Amino acid sequence: MTLARWLIAIALVGAPGFAQAQEGSGCDGFKWPLDHERAALVRTDKASLPNGGALPYDAATTLQLKPFSAAELPKAPERAPKSSTAFAGHFALAAPAKPGAYRITISSEGWVDVLDGGAYLHPIAFTGARDCEGARKSVKFDLPARPLALQFSGVPRDQISVIVSPDQ
Repeated sequence: MTLARWLIAIALVGAPGFAQAQEGSGCDGFKWPLDHERAALVRTDKASLPNGGALPYDAATTLQLKPFSAAELPKAPERAPKSSTAFAGHFALAAPAKPGAYRITISSEGWVDVLDGGAYLHPIAFTGARDCEGARKSVKFDLPARPLALQFSGVPRDQISVIVSPDQ
């Protein structure tokens, strides 16, 4: 076997473990502390927001989603949903009081896109963990001082809880 084939074989064998190593398990599996976000996301008195509504900062909100084909997303998600039965939604986000790093933390599986004038903002960091009540994924973005659009897609249910909080 040539060296190239050995390297490919090693990469293929190690890939599943590497992918799992990227994601933690339990609430201690996140790359940064999410105590504030988790406490807000598990509250039962969260506000509910219909598709197309305006998200607040630093307040957990339950987003009402639609089937992907009916969600009328402003732009196709940067990553296509894995399931044809997934849900999606889009929401306005006002300009932050102070531009800089913010966390968008979601309660379940899903993909987060931030749009700035129709262009994708790319995350500066992300973390995820399974088996943690309240939080599933947190993505950090460097938000500019102007209104933005948030899209959520690939969500397995018709609602998801989210909080947009300053990175600390």
